[in-house]
Amino acid sequence: MDMPSSFSLFRRTKALETEIDQFLDKISQASLLFKRAIQIYTESGCTEEFDEKLHQVNQLESTADHLRRAIETQLYTQTLIPESRGDVLGLLENLDSVINDLEGALWGFSIEIPVIPEDYRADYVALTDMVVQAVESLVLASRAFFRNIEAVPDHNHKVMFYEKEADRVSTKLKKAIFRSDLPLSQKAQLRNFVEHIDNVADKSEDVADRLAIYTIKRTV
Repeated sequence: MDMPSSFSLFRRTKALETEIDQFLDKISQASLLFKRAIQIYTESGCTEEFDEKLHQVNQLESTADHLRRAIETQLYTQTLIPESRGDVLGLLENLDSVINDLEGALWGFSIEIPVIPEDYRADYVALTDMVVQAVESLVLASRAFFRNIEAVPDHNHKVMFYEKEADRVSTKLKKAIFRSDLPLSQKAQLRNFVEHIDNVADKSEDVADRLAIYTIKRTV
């Protein structure tokens, strides 16, 4: 049976709705801080300001973990939304992996401190922008899943668009790196960091694919 677009998964679970909103907020905030951190790194390197952004993303990841566990406990102990519980749990776990990848990429910069030549800095920033757009679209798709399920495809297709744009920028960047006169070891390191960033968009696309399946199950 088709459900109206105004249908909400939460009918008598306002507290749960609030916690899921907060969880999604953390992912959105982490992606924006990630974008700023990469901008700072490409401009100035591993500065105190970069470390501050990394610390903030780390805190958001920890808070998101606590929220996810609290939501999971409520879903089981209070037998909430039993018909959709498995899908909600799967979605939360996959969304959590996105924020983990954001944090992990920043830790990579902090640990290895790669030297990014000026010729490639703009493309690193452009790649990061596409990745963050993909994450932001995924957050909107996830919010729609709980409140306005007919809007999920509108946001999901943007996840796919930005993931493809991220692939385009990353491919261009890796080609430029390996056609340069840089030492092979530096080429490999720079390539790895392109992939660290691009992998976040890939993960967002994977989650959007799963979300599309969850959406179909609820609307047929």
